[in-house]
Amino acid sequence: MLIFATHKSTKKGGNFKKIVYLCANKKSNAMSDNTQIKIFEDRKVRTIWDKETEEWYFSVVDVIAVLTDNARPRKYWNDLKKKLLAEGSELSDKIGQLKMPSSDGKMYKTDVMNTEQLFRLIQSVPSPKAEPFKLWMAQVAKDRLDEWKKRGLKEGVQFATLTDIIYKTWAGKSAKEYKVFKGLKKENLRDNMTNKELVLNMLAELSTKEISEAGNPQNFSDHIQNAVDGATIAKNARLELERKTGKAVVTPLNARDGIGLPTDTKASFLPTNEEEK
Repeated sequence: MLIFATHKSTKKGGNFKKIVYLCANKKSNAMSDNTQIKIFEDRKVRTIWDKETEEWYFSVVDVIAVLTDNARPRKYWNDLKKKLLAEGSELSDKIGQLKMPSSDGKMYKTDVMNTEQLFRLIQSVPSPKAEPFKLWMAQVAKDRLDEWKKRGLKEGVQFATLTDIIYKTWAGKSAKEYKVFKGLKKENLRDNMTNKELVLNMLAELSTKEISEAGNPQNFSDHIQNAVDGATIAKNARLELERKTGKAVVTPLNARDGIGLPTDTKASFLPTNEEEK
């Protein structure tokens, strides 16, 4: 878990607020072991999954590089950080640092943010790539997990079972079958979906969440039925789209094929191991 603190410091010319980054060494090392590379279009974004808070943390510099196509993303971020600090932005108080692998293979501390923080940051970065629905889409996946937790379901087998049912119902393939179809091994399935696949998967998850909230499921069998009902809505949309276009929605295309992928910060709120099972 990241720990943040700020303090006031005096410097010639007036007072200024300095950001202090704190994180426990053991926790930092443990989280570094959970570092994963996510793909946005053809750009890499370093991420770390925090099992305790169940949140993804993203390298801010990598996100800036993706959004701006700036040749010097670190300088862009440093300048923006100073601007946020001068404006008294609350966001500037909550920037953390974690060790992540660099291009030379070594581990260096780098600024990181979670999804909620990135959403606020992106509002300060003019970019045609900063489409709000992509962040919202990621939040949908988190909301679904939160809904299941609220209902008392257990992570692991139950989460994996419901996730598998959602995939199987709308896409016609289990998570394992879907990954084999796309030629994936350890890669995250969502990171290798096309825009159409992601949108329909989002519809399946959102529908499942809304049905669950409206129906107040009492047991696991109820949750299974909700997953089937929610994913069937997306299945019907897929079939109708395929009928109108004559093209299959579920395809073997993956990130290696150079497909344009929406930002995955939030489609990756589902822990990778839930897709592996």
